[in-house]
Amino acid sequence: MNAAGRTLTFPFDVNETLSDLAPLRGRFEDVGAPGHLLPTWFTGVLRDGFALTAADGYADFASPAHDGLRTLLSRLENLPADEEAAARHILDGFSRLDAHPDVPDGISKVSDAGYRLTAMTNGSAAQTEQLLDRAGVLHCFETLSDVDGPRCWKPAPAAYRNAAERAGVRPEQAMLVAVHPWDIDGARRAGLHGAWLRRGTPVYPRTMTPPSPARRTCGSSRTRWPPRGTVTHRPTDPNRGRRRPW
Repeated sequence: MNAAGRTLTFPFDVNETLSDLAPLRGRFEDVGAPGHLLPTWFTGVLRDGFALTAADGYADFASPAHDGLRTLLSRLENLPADEEAAARHILDGFSRLDAHPDVPDGISKVSDAGYRLTAMTNGSAAQTEQLLDRAGVLHCFETLSDVDGPRCWKPAPAAYRNAAERAGVRPEQAMLVAVHPWDIDGARRAGLHGAWLRRGTPVYPRTMTPPSPARRTCGSSRTRWPPRGTVTHRPTDPNRGRRRPW
């Protein structure tokens, strides 16, 4: 198939874009906390990671995630008997998450079409590897990046440029796929293209740099990725498809 006009690389965000966080609600309930605290906690983790990056600080995902859990659990009327154990129980759920149902087929289609795929996360590359392996699509990804390399969280420009550099491409030769508008905005400002995966969210914030295309699910075929005239092309990497050491 003629690859003219195709993007060279698709970096995929991981948390909520590829991974389904819903089972973590059950982890909250296991320790006596309401499941609806999940989005409050996860949003707080991102907030604290962003704040550290803005202040030229750094912590890996697990650190603010753990702190945030202990803060939330300490506010409950019926405190868990062991807050530390409760926090660990919830965090351990991350290593057991599965991908959204549309991910295996969608990723396979994009890979089979000749695109190069990478993953970049504010979480853990090791957990990303486990997630993709369980989904049966690990072999489709050339590199897995997390915040440990650039020592900053997305949406800092250095995080996106680090992922592009690891893939051996220029920022304009990559198109981030993500469910979070702030992530698309960050990628666009760093020189990448951005494809918004809506996952049931109908409105994109007007304050954010708009995405190139938008799609409902990872396997949707209604929108062309990438839109014509928005990307550059380079000959296919002869090592494409080989397992990389991460």
